[in-house]
Amino acid sequence: MSNYITKLALSALSVAGAVALFAQAPQTQGSGNFPPPRQNYQIQTPTYLSDYFEEGKEMCVTPDSTGFIRRWTVLEPISKPNRSNTVFTDSYLDHVLDSVYFKDQFTVVPKNGDKVKVDGEKLQWHALDSKLDNYKLYRFAAALKKPVYGIIFYAVTVINCPEEIKDVRLSVGSNSASKWWLDGQEVLMLSGDRRMVADDAVSKRLTLKKGPNVLRCAVINGPGMSDFCARFVDESGNPINNFTVSYQ
Repeated sequence: MSNYITKLALSALSVAGAVALFAQAPQTQGSGNFPPPRQNYQIQTPTYLSDYFEEGKEMCVTPDSTGFIRRWTVLEPISKPNRSNTVFTDSYLDHVLDSVYFKDQFTVVPKNGDKVKVDGEKLQWHALDSKLDNYKLYRFAAALKKPVYGIIFYAVTVINCPEEIKDVRLSVGSNSASKWWLDGQEVLMLSGDRRMVADDAVSKRLTLKKGPNVLRCAVINGPGMSDFCARFVDESGNPINNFTVSYQ
């Protein structure tokens, strides 16, 4: 029995030694099953912007049959720590999302690469089309190695209408809470701790005027994922797509 125990102990030591040596060995790109991570950033899921976004080459794009607006100019996240999304009451959102963080916050139609200063930090606007119906803000921030939790995103897009379109509704979903403005007027707010669900909330009846209409939103999130989706629908809930979308 003592010899059997001794053999087991020696075998365990050999395995431990082999594991230690393997852990110390340098891992090269593409070696075995251990390719290097895409990003050296602990709390973020590795990703590239090109995984979820692309730069729009055409000046204007038309929504597909689903009507979802995929073209947005998004500001790098503003830090706003919140330990839980349950704090996102209507009054809290009115205070936090209506607060002014940078110049011309509610009137600017930014260009790609424009920068603003928030609490001494320069943040950049990025004009990108989503490859999906929803705009994955978490992945956007992660790819840029920016904070992904306890943040506020501001996004802007331009809806170009060849003719006036009456009695439409803005239909959105967001994770977590969000607020929406059309041509400077607040039209919708989603409060509380919520997951992104398409058509989670709709606005009252709106009119899209002939020419450019500026749609902007703010999305706030504590822990967890963060994204949004938006489209315009008619009285029957059918998507509207007889307009074009541009960054400016």
